Amino acid sequence: MTDWITIANDHLSAAINPLGAELSSLKDAAGRELMTDADPAFWTGRAPLLFPVVGKPAGEVIRVDGRAYPMKQHGFARRLRFTLIDHGPAHATFRLQDSDETRVHYPFAFTLEATYRLEGATLLTEIVIANPNAADLPASFGFHPAFAWPLPGGAERGQHVITFGQNEPDGVRPIADDGTIKAGSLPSPLDGRTLHLADNLFAHDALVWDNVRSSSVTYGAPEGPALRIDFPDTPMLGIWTKPGARYICVEPWHGIADPTGYAGELADKPGIFLVPPGGSKSISMAVTLLP
Repeated sequence: MTDWITIANDHLSAAINPLGAELSSLKDAAGRELMTDADPAFWTGRAPLLFPVVGKPAGEVIRVDGRAYPMKQHGFARRLRFTLIDHGPAHATFRLQDSDETRVHYPFAFTLEATYRLEGATLLTEIVIANPNAADLPASFGFHPAFAWPLPGGAERGQHVITFGQNEPDGVRPIADDGTIKAGSLPSPLDGRTLHLADNLFAHDALVWDNVRSSSVTYGAPEGPALRIDFPDTPMLGIWTKPGARYICVEPWHGIADPTGYAGELADKPGIFLVPPGGSKSISMAVTLLP
């Protein structure tokens, strides 16, 4: 905690751990924590950045030009230290670049920058993935913030809901025991646009929408604070917790776990985007504390 980078304004304060450039605390003006308590009995993560893959690669490998490279679930960025390159009272920017260590797993040059910025009651996270290679850069990226469940304010866990901004006619994708995505879909757990949060929803891992229509959801209880999470650049969404834990993860993704048994190229995997040579891709998420 001693090297966490803090930013603040009159509405919010945030702390970012350079290890993974991970948002590790988000508090309201009264100092109430809006994020997970990171209880090690459940999960010590807080809001890891998922790069260069989202989810579980089949066999824990990716393939580039026919060669297999070892790759753990959600990639390696969350386990590496970023460099702080800019910091003001209400903003901070961190950078991760390829290295001998990353190229063992992902044989590409890249730059990944994460900027956290407070604007009123909103924390904006802006990601820029730059490609210095002479060929396309295949990648995925995902956010994984874990918000307090229950949020401070006195409402019980069972009163909390997540409300989607649009109708979501599709079901959710089934997850295999090895963490990959099985074919087909399961019935939607939504009541209209509302997900009534309960532990039993997550008995078999995350709820995954691989074609989410909404670009925002609102999380909270009818009585108490609420958070709006905006994700204009990500076509997939995961919602996850471990039953009994005091957090709920709302995870906007541009990427997804491998289909079960997948043995194809990384560039052909569902959810992968291609950053052109010399180009970049921007992905953002905003978390707003509502009145």
